[in-house]
Amino acid sequence: MRRSLAVAVVLITAVSVGWSGDLADVSLPDEVTVSEKTLTLNGMGVRKKLWIEVYVAGLYLEETSSDPVVIATSDQVKHVVMVFKTNKAKKKKMDSAWDEGFEGNTGENFEGLADRVEQFKGYFGDMKTDDRVEYTMISGEGTTVVLNGKTMGTIEGDDFIEALMMVWLGPKPPSEDLKLGMLGS
Repeated sequence: MRRSLAVAVVLITAVSVGWSGDLADVSLPDEVTVSEKTLTLNGMGVRKKLWIEVYVAGLYLEETSSDPVVIATSDQVKHVVMVFKTNKAKKKKMDSAWDEGFEGNTGENFEGLADRVEQFKGYFGDMKTDDRVEYTMISGEGTTVVLNGKTMGTIEGDDFIEALMMVWLGPKPPSEDLKLGMLGS
């Protein structure tokens, strides 16, 4: 009986730590309020390139889900926080990664997004350790990008919201570990 109780305590502790919003020395709150709505941390993942941790991303949703299509296409408010872990995320590399992510996950729809993807990439320069980017996606309003507390701008279109979510959660994510982490898997 004691052994079963000890195992149960360990499992409960492990689950509690898993939901605490801590990953790779980045802590995120379990909930945030966006546009007067309470969003819950759906999951966190790490984007690695070779052995370098590039960034940690956390996904917040009104209704948590592990289904990437439901998340991307729903009208619920979405919020993503990225915290950079390296000074090696140079603009040229980041632009290339965004292009690859949008093109690889939107297919024939990329052409209709190309101008907005260029606008989006224009918000970023070289990223440094502890730089924080927040993306707030509200159906009918667009995607607002905040870099280190400064609002960079808003990209219009629900199609852009869906495309941006699919960059992380689509069939060709930056890494499978990042995707699974953001999905809470």
